[in-house]
Amino acid sequence: MDIRKKALAAAVMMALAAPVSVTMDMAAPAVATATPATQTKASDAFEVDLTKGENSLFEASNGWTNGMPFNCFWHKENVTFEDGTLQLTVDESPNPAADKVPYSGGEYRSKATYGYGRYEVVMKAMKNDGVVSSFFTYTGPYDGDPWDEIDFEVLGKDTTKVQLNYFRNGKGGHEKMIDLGFDASEDFHTYAFEWHKNSIIWFVDGKEVFRRENEDLPVTKQKIMMNAWNGLGVDDWLKPFNDSNLPLTAEYKSIKYTPFAE
Repeated sequence: MDIRKKALAAAVMMALAAPVSVTMDMAAPAVATATPATQTKASDAFEVDLTKGENSLFEASNGWTNGMPFNCFWHKENVTFEDGTLQLTVDESPNPAADKVPYSGGEYRSKATYGYGRYEVVMKAMKNDGVVSSFFTYTGPYDGDPWDEIDFEVLGKDTTKVQLNYFRNGKGGHEKMIDLGFDASEDFHTYAFEWHKNSIIWFVDGKEVFRRENEDLPVTKQKIMMNAWNGLGVDDWLKPFNDSNLPLTAEYKSIKYTPFAE
């Protein structure tokens, strides 16, 4: 979505000028060290069973906000393992004056970056106007990289659909809405994409639902991300955030990565 791209790009520029980060982490921008997505090896493969609790390959985001259009502050307390699932929660901020935003969100991300391959998650989305439940890969300026990203985003305003997208060097605008044929908030389903040099192919429950081929696709290794957040200033996209049902929780059971040699 163009407004999201512009808002996040603006947040990056703000962070470069300000002492407090509003993008992906609190550190100063790294020196560019972009790693090509072609740099994969068989030992990169993993399958994480989130029903067993925390995993050393991943960490909870904590201590910052991404800025517009995210209207939440990432707190590790919003990342929990309960009832046999990873739970990412949107709730009221425990300290809105310090956070400078009224809500808190949950994000769980890989410590390492990964290249071409198949990415797969089993998740159940939140249903509520103004929120997003996601599974995606990302790298950007605060990793010393260009902004590359590949997305699954379930918009809480209509959980019978999923939005697919990708960014290459900060350029998005490749959104595609897919009718799922089910309500993603009612049960767990498997969402996957295959990232190749010349194509990205998205799957739902093992069935191909869309592909992009022979375009300017992401080329930089990325972190694997899952988050639950509420929006601000994007009512045309998400609808106004309804905070009468807090807390809201997206749930995840597993993550799998299979590298491709390309």
